[in-house]
Amino acid sequence: MTTKSKKSSVDLTVVAVPFYFLTMWWEYRTLARLPKGSTAGQYESRDTRSSLLMGQLSLITPLIAPRLLRWANPSRSKSAKWVAVMSVLLGLSASLLRPRRSADAAVEITPQATKQQAVSNRLALGSIIAAWLVLVTWWNSVFTARNLHRFRIKRRFRHYSVELIVALVGWDFIYYWNHRLMHTVRALWAMHVVHHSSERYNLSTALRQPVAEPLAAVIPYGLVSVIGVRPSTLNTARGINLLWQFWIHTETVRSLGSSEAVLNSPSAHRVHHGSNGRYLDKNHGGIFIVWDRLFGSYEKEDEAVIYGLTKNINSFSPWVIVSHEYQALGHDVLAANDWSTRASHLFRPPGWKPVPASLGAPLPVLR
Repeated sequence: MTTKSKKSSVDLTVVAVPFYFLTMWWEYRTLARLPKGSTAGQYESRDTRSSLLMGQLSLITPLIAPRLLRWANPSRSKSAKWVAVMSVLLGLSASLLRPRRSADAAVEITPQATKQQAVSNRLALGSIIAAWLVLVTWWNSVFTARNLHRFRIKRRFRHYSVELIVALVGWDFIYYWNHRLMHTVRALWAMHVVHHSSERYNLSTALRQPVAEPLAAVIPYGLVSVIGVRPSTLNTARGINLLWQFWIHTETVRSLGSSEAVLNSPSAHRVHHGSNGRYLDKNHGGIFIVWDRLFGSYEKEDEAVIYGLTKNINSFSPWVIVSHEYQALGHDVLAANDWSTRASHLFRPPGWKPVPASLGAPLPVLR
């Protein structure tokens, strides 16, 4: 069969919505037969409502975010250049206003210096936010599959099935590294934490997706198009990847047997959602778990999984679910008195803290 020329605009994740609700209903009925509280997979009405709402918002946000942030996109708006200039000016002002520190620790810090440092910190935070908006909107608009496909090294695949397999493997490989970065870079974790915020683990949890993903600059999936994969085929691969990840959010399936050596499974993904110390930041694969095995991030499910965060938010409010880590990150960046510490809060793993002056070794990274 030769490659089809007709472009597909079908989003499999939207087409599958009836499937989502049918399988959630089946899972709910299955788990309801068990004693109440016997498994974290059992549905809790407030938690389920929050997950479903996050799912709806995650579908809407990518449609409106590019228009709302058009003013910050250098490739589409002249005003973005002024935002970039403002970011630089705010950053320079923050550096110039920062009080000079005396080498003598015994020198008392004056109220004037304290106020000056507070102003400097606020200017620095404004500089970071402006720079982040410009960088992310530009990155996401330039490195698209359609743009990168122009530089393809292979004109086309003779067989659609081969093209789709290449797209599936390529998408999943990039997904693995993006997913891993979301767990090791705090600025990205602030977006991704939404998906891990539930203390339940069932199919509705799969729909608890980030709504701020358009604000995350990560490795472009469009790089697969450079190989020759068409954007429409890559979009199909994306849909299949997400559909696979939906059904593995369950406790009703314990094992896939020997296929778990290659494929991501409910067992492997339960580990990924665990807050147990040994389970943190493990099993990042989408369809294939082989990436985790190759790159040292695999962990087998061999103890009961405690779902959620190491410090749970104890809230079902959509606003709290979406914003709590951004607020915490902003607070830490605002409290930092130098650019090195600010950068560390943004790009080091979640839980990183600056070393107190009285200590000679870094604090352990915990979440």
